Amino acid sequence: MKLMPFFSNLLPEGYLRKYLAEKAKVHADREFFIMWVLGRDLPGAVTVEPADGEAWPLLDDTDLDDGESPDVHENAMRFSLAGVQMKFSAITDTSGGLTIPVRGVGGDWIVKLPSNEYRGVPENEFSMMTLARMVGISVPAIDLVDVTSIRNLPPGVDRLGAKAFVIERFDRAQDAERIHIEDFAQVYGVFADRKYKNASSANIAQVIASETESRDVAEFIRRLIFNTMIGNGDMHLKNWSLIYPDGRHPRLSPAYDFVSTIPYIIGDQAALNFSRTKRFDELNKDELDHLAAKAALPPKLVSSTAQETVSIFMERWNEEKAHLPIHSDVVETIDAHLKTLPIVNEL
Repeated sequence: MKLMPFFSNLLPEGYLRKYLAEKAKVHADREFFIMWVLGRDLPGAVTVEPADGEAWPLLDDTDLDDGESPDVHENAMRFSLAGVQMKFSAITDTSGGLTIPVRGVGGDWIVKLPSNEYRGVPENEFSMMTLARMVGISVPAIDLVDVTSIRNLPPGVDRLGAKAFVIERFDRAQDAERIHIEDFAQVYGVFADRKYKNASSANIAQVIASETESRDVAEFIRRLIFNTMIGNGDMHLKNWSLIYPDGRHPRLSPAYDFVSTIPYIIGDQAALNFSRTKRFDELNKDELDHLAAKAALPPKLVSSTAQETVSIFMERWNEEKAHLPIHSDVVETIDAHLKTLPIVNEL
C-alpha cells in the first residue's frame, strides 16, 4: 500500500491526493499506482516510469469502467506536486501568461488555488513571501494573478476565489533541467503523517550546519524568526528542503509555503519544537541559545541574525502592512501577535 518514505513524500497528501486518485480511477491508499500516474513530474530530479511499458495494470478495485479509455489516468498528471493544497504545474505561454499543460509535464511555475476552507490564502501567502524577501530571505519569483487569466484550469475553479498565488519552481532550470531537492521528511525517512513529529527545528538546524554553509545557517535562523513573527504554525518537516544545485552538494532551498496561520487557527503554535517548546510566545533569547547549543551553531551568528531579522521585520511590516493585499483582520491578528513575542522586546 505504501512506498518507502523517500518516494512516498514525493506524492500529494490529504484532499489533493483523494482528488487525484478519483481523477485517475485508483484508490487513494495505493501509493504505487499514484506514483505510476504522477511519476514523470515529481518534485526535484527524480522521475519514475513503468518498467514494462505504458499499459495500466488493472486490479479489481481499480478497473476502468466499460468503454473508458486508459487516458483517464493521464488527466491526473497535471496535479503531480507534493502537498495538500490544490496546485498545478504550469508553463509560460507565448503571450506571457500561464497555461496548465494537458499532460502536466514540464511546468516551470506552481499555481496555488484559493482555499475552499480559509479566506484569502493566496493573498496571504503572496504578502508573507513578499515581506520575507524584504527581510532578506531567499524567495523565488512570485505573483498574485487572476484565476481567470490561467488557461486550462478545471471548470469551476473560479468559484473558490478570484486570485491564485504563483511561484517559480526552483527545482527546474531555465533549460528544463531537473534540480534535485529533498524535504526534511525525506531526510529523516519518515512518512508525511509524521511531518509534525520526529524532529525539532534544532534538529533541522544541525543538519543544515553540518551539510551546508554558514550563510545557510543564518538563512535558517532568519526564516525561523520570520515565521514566528508572522505566526506561521505550518513550518513542518516538508516545508524545509535541501537543494542540490550541482547535483551533489546540498544547500538550503529557497523559501516556500510562508503563510500566517494564526488568523485561521486561534492559538496556533509552531509546527515543530524550536528546541524545547512550540509556543511562539516562548521563543526568547534563552530558547534560541538552547537551540544554538543543541544544534552546535555559532551563538554569535544565531543571536546577531535573529536581532537583525527582528529589526528589519518590524521596520518593513510597519511600512508595508497597509499596502499588502491581505485582509485587515490578518493585519490586526499579526499586530496583536507581535505584542506577545518576547523576541521582539529582547532582541
